[in-house]
Amino acid sequence: MDRRPRAGLPAAVAQWIKFLSNAHTRRLDAEDFASFAPILSSKHPLPRALVAELLLRPTKGNQDLLDPRVPQYLEALLKLKLVDAPSVLRALYKFSTAHSKAHPAPAEANGAGNGNPRGHGSEQQQQQRSQKVLRWRSSYSSEEVIFWRLAKHISAVKAIKTGRDAVELLTVLAKWMTLFADAAAAYSRDVYRTMHSLRAKDEMENSRAAFNLLILGVFETETVLSVLGRQEAKELRKQLSDSLDIYVPSLMQAPSEIASRIEHFRSQTLASFDPTDKKDTAISEINRYMDNLIGLDSFQVPEIQLDNSRAGLYIYLNAALVGRPLVDDTALFTYMHNRYQGDLNTMAIQLILASFDVLANAVFRGEGAKKGHLLKSYLVNKVPLILRSLAASSTMYSFNAELCISQALGQVDTNVFPTLSGLFDMHNSGSGPSFQDSVRQDFCFACQLHGLLSPNATENLLGDITYQSLPDEGRYIKETLVEACLEDLDRTQKLIRELDEVNGNVGAAAQAITEVIRSLCRNKDTMTLKQVCSQLASKPVSLDILLLFEKPERVLHPLCEILDNWSGYDEDQGEYQPVYEEFGSILLLLLAFTYRYSFTLADLGIRSADSFMGKLLSRGQLCRPLEDLSEQEKSHMNGWIHGLFDSEAGGLGDELMASCPPQDFYLLMPTLFHHIVLALSTGYLTEEMLKGGLEYLVDVLLLPSLVPALSFLSNRLWADEPQGQRAIIKILQLILVPHSISNEASALLSSVLNIVAKPLEHALRSYQRQDPKSPEVEPLLRALKDNLPVSRRTGGADHSELEQWTATIIGPKEIGGLSAAVRQAVQGLIQWAQQSSLNGLIPTTTYCHQQTLVAIQMLGAKHVLWILLEELKAFTEAGNAPVAYDVVTAIVCAPDVKNDASTAAAATAVPDETGAFPAPLQRRLTLREALKAEADDWKKIQKSNEAMAETVVRLYRRVEAQMALPPPPAAILQPELGSLGGDELDEAAMTAAVATMVDSSVDAMTIDTTGLGSGVDLGDLGLNSGANSAVGGLDMSNDDIFGGLTGVTDFTTDFSSWDTMELG
Repeated sequence: MDRRPRAGLPAAVAQWIKFLSNAHTRRLDAEDFASFAPILSSKHPLPRALVAELLLRPTKGNQDLLDPRVPQYLEALLKLKLVDAPSVLRALYKFSTAHSKAHPAPAEANGAGNGNPRGHGSEQQQQQRSQKVLRWRSSYSSEEVIFWRLAKHISAVKAIKTGRDAVELLTVLAKWMTLFADAAAAYSRDVYRTMHSLRAKDEMENSRAAFNLLILGVFETETVLSVLGRQEAKELRKQLSDSLDIYVPSLMQAPSEIASRIEHFRSQTLASFDPTDKKDTAISEINRYMDNLIGLDSFQVPEIQLDNSRAGLYIYLNAALVGRPLVDDTALFTYMHNRYQGDLNTMAIQLILASFDVLANAVFRGEGAKKGHLLKSYLVNKVPLILRSLAASSTMYSFNAELCISQALGQVDTNVFPTLSGLFDMHNSGSGPSFQDSVRQDFCFACQLHGLLSPNATENLLGDITYQSLPDEGRYIKETLVEACLEDLDRTQKLIRELDEVNGNVGAAAQAITEVIRSLCRNKDTMTLKQVCSQLASKPVSLDILLLFEKPERVLHPLCEILDNWSGYDEDQGEYQPVYEEFGSILLLLLAFTYRYSFTLADLGIRSADSFMGKLLSRGQLCRPLEDLSEQEKSHMNGWIHGLFDSEAGGLGDELMASCPPQDFYLLMPTLFHHIVLALSTGYLTEEMLKGGLEYLVDVLLLPSLVPALSFLSNRLWADEPQGQRAIIKILQLILVPHSISNEASALLSSVLNIVAKPLEHALRSYQRQDPKSPEVEPLLRALKDNLPVSRRTGGADHSELEQWTATIIGPKEIGGLSAAVRQAVQGLIQWAQQSSLNGLIPTTTYCHQQTLVAIQMLGAKHVLWILLEELKAFTEAGNAPVAYDVVTAIVCAPDVKNDASTAAAATAVPDETGAFPAPLQRRLTLREALKAEADDWKKIQKSNEAMAETVVRLYRRVEAQMALPPPPAAILQPELGSLGGDELDEAAMTAAVATMVDSSVDAMTIDTTGLGSGVDLGDLGLNSGANSAVGGLDMSNDDIFGGLTGVTDFTTDFSSWDTMELG
């Protein structure tokens, strides 16, 4: 109990309110706050609970969210013992946003007097009081930070010293658990009509994750356990047990280890303090033991005839091609082998048909030629290779390639993929050509190139005499191409241009280009490598084609290695500008891959976060405070500032580049541009000087460095004050629309803008909303218009799509939101699959797999799984089980470009250079993992819904059967692309060895060996308020990096106060 004096409270409260208001207004540092607070407390003492309430309460002027400095002030008060953990939690609880979700006003008005089974006390009285309480509109983020700090405080200083401390803390924690459980239940009932509710749910889950660690720290404290074990604590134990009974089932999204530790405390530790509880626990354990004896395998489920519908493989391929290509040969062959049980003819027909359906889907969705080129190349260049592999295995299984191709093309929609005569009719009728018009002919000739069709069969299938012919060079052989490319750079450049072709030869070309890049990296031929990388970086769509035939690590890991271990400065040389050009061109290709597909360090095969590439990709867009720079880095900063902007310094010379390796230069770019923005916005850098300096950066020599620079500026544009934003717009005008630029530099600038277009557009749109009449933004957006369609391919959704899905309403009860959109998509797929089984010529149904990925990310895998299970159960009861099971099974089995288990496991299976194994990568629960968890709990589900238990187990068995991992036939290795050499065999052996080291539970949950990315495609903004606001300031009195520039009249202004500037 707080025994602080209570006399003169009104005057003391007024003084504290004034003090806290001044602290917020003046942005008082935490250290200064900590020095003033004891003085105020000695003159105007207040109880701890009141101090905490005054600090954490909303006001009429600010009800949106807590000031970012409040957690710092709170930590200072905790150290001074002016507040304690129970008082902070009570105040935080009182004003929490969760109340408005758990107990909304209409429910309060209608629900009074109904009683409260959860032990809340008099609900009517609570509701009447809550209506008078002013609460935060968005407090989850601040609660998350405060929970973390309280957990650290309790652990570090052993804050729970007495039994009274423990009782007070456990009492308020019990209230918090009930509140979180009610809020989580309310969110689960929400139809997700608005983006705001989706963000609020995610923020609450983050807050609850921090709260879980806090309660674990409290529950495992000796003092708390001692208090709970006392006889007089029976009521406290009951209150805590009731709250945990409500709270634990809501921990669906919590990491399993944390949830299991909380459950263990509830069912074991807490239950052990009462003899009756011990009996109940023993009985529960016996029941659980008996349930385990009756395992999942012994659950007899009535058999249902299953069907391999047209929709199944269509869903799988859509998922594999929605972002970066995940068409791994072994994974695809294994999946199809399990699905069709060795029936190669059906497998081939369904594969061809599904591949055409995927391309038709892109046509119906209006995705255009740039987005659809990957799908077209997959159909024409990849599918014939897979069919050739099937033909090579015909010694084990019967297979007739011509018959399969003929039957499949007979079901392809001629309205979308016309024959030659149909194509002439379309053109004669005035219809313009479409990118998919010639696909039928291209596919047939690619099959003929690989020996799957004879010339007569091709002519019969097309039904007309065609003027199209096979490639003059015949069928490419990878080894021959590699030899030619290593002897002649022009052949490599021609091969890169041929990646755009659809003639059946692109697979060998892509693999040959990869081998050339790897060879150039091994030989450190950076001059040739520069030209290859520059050409590839300028063609983002060609990167898709490379990854259609190669894994990212094979292409990119050698490039990472050569940049991390750059040896251009180890040798004496006369000029350093070529070194910068070569380094920049190689890095540009790496960044083009990384940003286009949202690659992680694990995807690139980077084992050390402290390597150059590790630093650049994880922190390369963040500014660093001057005090964090070494003396050498400060010297480099000073040199670049003077070289770029000092008219008397002589510009950029070899001396500057010789002293600053390119790795250091690229890591300094965000910090350099931070100070450029600061100097321009405060008048220390004139527009003429800015123009002269940026002309160096839009030249070939330094253009690739604009990738981290523009990434920083796009982030900064969101958070900066108006004066800084205007400075950023001026800089962007000179970069995006330069007054004079060479043709070579213009092409390189286009490659840079391809990389940063998406986040930069989002930032400019946000700035435009602040000032809609501003004429400055539209020219910049027009400059990015051609780059936006090729900027990203991550599998994420656009804002317009997300808004459309969340506004979906279906059914007489008007069930809506993202859940309804998922239901609608599943119903459409099942109905189409049923109709196509009766009529093979029915048009392809539209399907957007991004919707499923977004739903898993926003709603959680378990929520989406139950949507699928409910639809599956409904269609089963309606007599459509075979097709419904096939569709839902395909959705669960589909590869996830954003959340691949094998990539995460492989990233931790190999030690870094120190010999230590990396920490496991955190990733979201997949549909398959959620299904396994539900299947393991079949006994529990059966007690309440026997039909649903059967549905869960039957679906689980179907999924596991299709995802089983038998050794694939050796014939899957594409013979025309060459066999593995000695080094590659060693690499394959190493990969196999690594695979055996991966945890079997992870390995058994996936057969896809590629793919790991991130959330809704919002442009990869990478905003981090903590990192971006702590960038420090430009203190001209200490680190006057602009002080030596000529043409500036005054450099005496003190900017030291900018070190604590809040950027939002």
